[in-house]
Amino acid sequence: MKLKPFITLLAMASAVSAAWAEDTSNITVSGFGTAALTRSNTSDAEFARPNQLAGVTSGAKTGVDSNLGLQVTAKMNDWLSFTGQGLVRKNVTDNFGAELAWAFAKAKVSDNLNIRVGRVGLPVYMISDYRNVGYANTMLRPPVEMYTQVTLESLDGADVLYQTNLGDTSVTAQVAYGVTDSDNRGGFTAKFKKVSSINIVAENGPFTFRFGRVDANVTVDNSTNLNTLVSGLTKFGFASGANAIAVNDTKASFTSVGLGVDWKSMVVQAEYGKRKSASLSIADTTSWYTMFGYRMGAFLPYVVHASATQDSPRTVAGLPTAGPLLPYTLGANALASASPIQSSNSIGVRWDFHKSAALKLQLDRMSPDNGPGVFINAKPGFKGPVTVFAAAVDFVF
Repeated sequence: MKLKPFITLLAMASAVSAAWAEDTSNITVSGFGTAALTRSNTSDAEFARPNQLAGVTSGAKTGVDSNLGLQVTAKMNDWLSFTGQGLVRKNVTDNFGAELAWAFAKAKVSDNLNIRVGRVGLPVYMISDYRNVGYANTMLRPPVEMYTQVTLESLDGADVLYQTNLGDTSVTAQVAYGVTDSDNRGGFTAKFKKVSSINIVAENGPFTFRFGRVDANVTVDNSTNLNTLVSGLTKFGFASGANAIAVNDTKASFTSVGLGVDWKSMVVQAEYGKRKSASLSIADTTSWYTMFGYRMGAFLPYVVHASATQDSPRTVAGLPTAGPLLPYTLGANALASASPIQSSNSIGVRWDFHKSAALKLQLDRMSPDNGPGVFINAKPGFKGPVTVFAAAVDFVF
């Protein structure tokens, strides 16, 4: 797929099916989905997308890469519209569940300026606004090395989008502010306040450049494990270690840049991101990926390399290394080293066999480092590399 301007991507799903929908009414209904089978070559750990409770091993399952979305937009007049988007997928629990992904009112202030209020998409990544729409993406799934770093996809608040042309370059700027909560597969909820973001996309011919930054204050106050460690370390005189892992109104940020090229038959997509926080429980990381594809008629084979590394210490300094308090040290170090470190090489192919459907095959060779990487429920002694294979049909309607 050719990369599109950010403002167009905002309404991608409805635009794709506009001709099919009831264009004579003020209500547009559209949808998207992915039917996929995913498996790996190991039974010692499960491969899952970010924040999924369970994944797949050597037996093929549908839950990892499958989803279904429905979007409804009601246009009230020339300047006011309402949009809602529902999404069914496996997230946090091991069952398919429905989510309200978007629910906002949009005011068109001018041809260049739009204001949205409600639950809006949070532009953490280059493809944030259509990351769940498989048909809009070349790859079968976004590289987990990078898209694990921030799992937020929306916020409750408002954003402002401004689009203009500077010569031959189209520039779209978006700023957003609000709050959001995120349930974690670990059984706790991360509460994000003062969430602010800026997202700038510049397009010139076949090139797309993107810069994004998200800042937030994070609090986790219902994690039994974290609360036990923080209170115990504090009680026994290790306040510094307790403060190092506490997540209480903790400042965190994610800064990223992206590049897209769709020139003649070549398709390139790359992102680079840095996550930082004031708590070792939310590790500082560096993540990136590069995808190169070459279009041959209806087929688009591609290769991907992705990597995630940790920049902050994976142990908490100043804690006892022996004695009765050792369990506290091990627990604190487990939090400090929980961020997945790994790299992967992938090959895949996309086949647009229908005007609104595509078949994708993708093979990933993932190499966890210093832990299980993105794999979950790992058995003792697990280590990679692991091969993950998936076949999917993406469609829009």
